[in-house]
Amino acid sequence: MASSIPQLPLRDELFLLGHDDDTGQPHIHRQALALGLAGAVLIDLFLAGRIALETTDDTGPGGEQRLRLHLDRPVGDLIADTALASIRYAHPAPPLRGWLRGFADDLYDRTRAGLHAGGILRHDVRRRLGGLARTDRYLPADLKWPVVARARLHYIAAGRDQPDNHTAALGGLVATLGLTNHLYLADDVAALTVQLRTIAAQHHRQVRDITAAVDAAVGDLATAAYR
Repeated sequence: MASSIPQLPLRDELFLLGHDDDTGQPHIHRQALALGLAGAVLIDLFLAGRIALETTDDTGPGGEQRLRLHLDRPVGDLIADTALASIRYAHPAPPLRGWLRGFADDLYDRTRAGLHAGGILRHDVRRRLGGLARTDRYLPADLKWPVVARARLHYIAAGRDQPDNHTAALGGLVATLGLTNHLYLADDVAALTVQLRTIAAQHHRQVRDITAAVDAAVGDLATAAYR
């Protein structure tokens, strides 16, 4: 089923899995999801050979990871190429977590707009109270898109497919953002979360580093909210 359908960018699949198929409501805070989307953009760029992470020791005992271009060539995707430009023109090289926070700023809206323009999402207007109250919703134009993304995660979690880098990364982000219980794939959500994290941990170290930075940035967001 999955092989006959084009694979969407990682951020688009994460966006779809981050929302309820029937209501269009996000399962988690929009800012937290946006940080995940920013991480997904970086992971896609890394897997495409466009960026790399490097650790510097000029800012403290432990240093920090910074983004650098590995291959300065456009991807052909507007959001991905905007990300490349932001790294290209940043001096010094941007720190990973700082870049995630900055790029995530309006990424939720840009991702949704791209999915709508591409026909993956449809705009739906719901009116209540005799038309006085209006709610704008964005729903999957075809449920095949989120269903296929969930199916690929199910196949790797069940051991039916060997995980490719894209799907392993998707599983890692889903687990990190706490979206596993919205996949409807297993009764034991905790075990599924561990399984997806384990699969993701077996792939590229720099993908794991980006996912960990997303986790830390979401944690910073939660901490700030409780102050």
